[in-house]
Amino acid sequence: MSHTSPWLRLRWRAEALLVRALFRLLRALGPRRASDLGGLVGRLLGPWLPVSHVARVNLRLAFPDRDEAWRAGVLRAMWDNLGRTAAELACLEAIVADPAAVEVAGVEHFDAAARAGGPWILVSGHFANWEIELPMAARRGVIPGVVYRAIANPHLDALIAAIRTRAMGGRAVMLPKGPAGARATLAHLKAGGVVGMLVDQKMNDGIEARLFGCPAMTAPAAAHLALRFRCPLVPARAVRLGPARFRLEVLPPIALPEGGDRHAAVAALTQRLNDLIEAWARERPAEWLWVHRRFDKALYARGP
Repeated sequence: MSHTSPWLRLRWRAEALLVRALFRLLRALGPRRASDLGGLVGRLLGPWLPVSHVARVNLRLAFPDRDEAWRAGVLRAMWDNLGRTAAELACLEAIVADPAAVEVAGVEHFDAAARAGGPWILVSGHFANWEIELPMAARRGVIPGVVYRAIANPHLDALIAAIRTRAMGGRAVMLPKGPAGARATLAHLKAGGVVGMLVDQKMNDGIEARLFGCPAMTAPAAAHLALRFRCPLVPARAVRLGPARFRLEVLPPIALPEGGDRHAAVAALTQRLNDLIEAWARERPAEWLWVHRRFDKALYARGP
């Protein structure tokens, strides 16, 4: 931060002050009304943003048999969910502390992994409000490590990290992507910790796997770590039940390949995760974040 320009530092501070004020307003509204406000803003503005072009391309690739009206409806509903998720972040601590706000299906899989006493990995994607997942795991007595992409504005990055940490009972370990974060992730797993990873984004230097029938460069880190530590790979997703109301669905651990070629095992596990992400997205398309450029960039250069 010492090498950044004074104007950039000033802009960062101004942005952080604005977001803090907005979050105070949202907390004053309470989780349900904050969620409704976020959904309204998302529905009104989201479809007009340039990034919606990416979502339209992705929806055509995933659902070629559906008409444009159906895909436009999914796009609006996706922005509704994304607006709600952004607004609910301000109220995250209150949401996860309210037993009526989040129900958990498959909590026994959380508990079994925690009782085993070793490391395990929670894998998910950007579904509904994905921010509830690790806080709910923390409420079962584990100390989560949060693998995340740091925000360029360090003041906003610290603000979001503080919200996540409070929602996890003050015991979360932040693991920003990058070399230092990778070393910290290994150390956290070696110490028997839990790491949460969202595995549905493109990684240009990842490995190729199929998604919606198309080749998609995919991050293999979850598969590499699970095989290295021979630890449970526990899938979970959030399902939206209403404004600031969710069901967290936790599945049994994914079976790890035994022996054989390590590269083949990583590829098979990575494909298994992509298959799961695809199945979830097909089941509840409005709740997945379709704005990621998951496929060949040439696809997004074509018509809308």
